[in-house]
Amino acid sequence: MKMLAEDIKNGSFKTSYLLYGEEAYLRSQYRTRLKNALIDPQDTMNLSHFEGKGIRPEEIIDLAETLPLFAPRRVILIENSEFFKTKCDKLADYLPSIPETTCLIFVEKEVDKRGRLFKAVKDKGRAVEFTSQDEATLAKWILGILKREGKQISKSSLTLFLEQTGTDMEHISRELEKLLSYTQGRDAITSEDIEEICTVLTSNRIFDMIRAIAEKNQPLALKLYYDLLTLKESPRGILTLLGRQFQQLLLVKSLMAKGYNQSSIASKAGLAPFIVRRLMGQAGNFTDEQLKAALTDCAKAVEDVTAGQMNDVLSVELLIVKYSGNIT
Repeated sequence: MKMLAEDIKNGSFKTSYLLYGEEAYLRSQYRTRLKNALIDPQDTMNLSHFEGKGIRPEEIIDLAETLPLFAPRRVILIENSEFFKTKCDKLADYLPSIPETTCLIFVEKEVDKRGRLFKAVKDKGRAVEFTSQDEATLAKWILGILKREGKQISKSSLTLFLEQTGTDMEHISRELEKLLSYTQGRDAITSEDIEEICTVLTSNRIFDMIRAIAEKNQPLALKLYYDLLTLKESPRGILTLLGRQFQQLLLVKSLMAKGYNQSSIASKAGLAPFIVRRLMGQAGNFTDEQLKAALTDCAKAVEDVTAGQMNDVLSVELLIVKYSGNIT
């Protein structure tokens, strides 16, 4: 990102860019910044936009060979094309000879770094990956937004906010907008404000459900499940998340047994520190055998639902009843 930011700042551009990775908010922000730096936002004659599968490489090449009209360059924006997941030799062969008066901007979520097109952009242009940001970076970003809005927030409230929202910056941005509107006329954002107005991620509700299961609070575990169904969450999706949380608990528990601290576990597990903190607090409620059995049961339930041998809603209910009643 640093090199891309320098290109935008200095006005020294490559003829091709690839913006990719799981962090959609940053991808979108830098796509707009790069496009507006390359071409006047009002210039519709020299900007072409393609999106989705089925784009013809030949059409891209023909446009790239066309000289811009009354402007220094032509910009071609290509989004979600999947060119970087499938073979696209025509564009890979073309990129080394693209005119200096043309700039291609590819925006993709997933890419195959082994592909010829990816290597061609990396060699002749610039490939920039946007990954999930760590807790410290997100906290700094949030505090910067709140400062510009004249708002204050305590460290504990900020931690709660991140626990509620997760690490997706697009989701965080939406939740911040809600908080700013809700607290209009006040200087401080409190934990009560966050609890009242912020949307809790499904993964957080799943974590609460697992905690209720560990505490053998069957009524609460079932209530949390039915709440998720009321929110139109898919039973199969809940089942998948349930299995993932049990898997994360088992991983964190095994790393704790080896003497790793929170920071080391977060690094090895590829999880945000605040997520690891919650998992560490929960891991002691289960033995390794219980977690392995739960993972096996989750996998079996997914198989049975996929094969049509069990109703999807019932599959989760049975797991909750089994593990919140008498974990063996």
